[in-house]
Amino acid sequence: MKYYAVLDTNVLVSAMLKQGSVPSQVVAEAMTGDIIPIINIEILREYEEVLKRPKFKFDEEVVKVFLDELKCRAVYVNAGTIEEVLPDKKDIVFYAVLMEKRKDEEAYLVTGNLRHFPVRTYIVTPREMLEILREAK
Repeated sequence: MKYYAVLDTNVLVSAMLKQGSVPSQVVAEAMTGDIIPIINIEILREYEEVLKRPKFKFDEEVVKVFLDELKCRAVYVNAGTIEEVLPDKKDIVFYAVLMEKRKDEEAYLVTGNLRHFPVRTYIVTPREMLEILREAK
């Protein structure tokens, strides 16, 4: 079974910082497995800007290849309007894209910062996303 998911930027950073971690397993599923990433141009810009920050010291070519592969697998969804007020305005696009996709399909938002989003069963941690995948197999 395939699952649509918006991946919060913190999941990508964590995955790139530590191979084999739970976030890296989720990202691996998004690159070759049962997760179909949901993105839009604004989310892609955020991914690129954050992953290229000097403090992370990620190789620029690795970031480029990673994002190119992600774009090939992803479904593009325009952000809709949302009613909820989120603590960090940079998170709005992630939630808005999720909610727009949920009008047509079941979809999840995978984040390491649950407190930044409303409490919903479809807003999950990387570990919870892996459990959803495992239960489906």
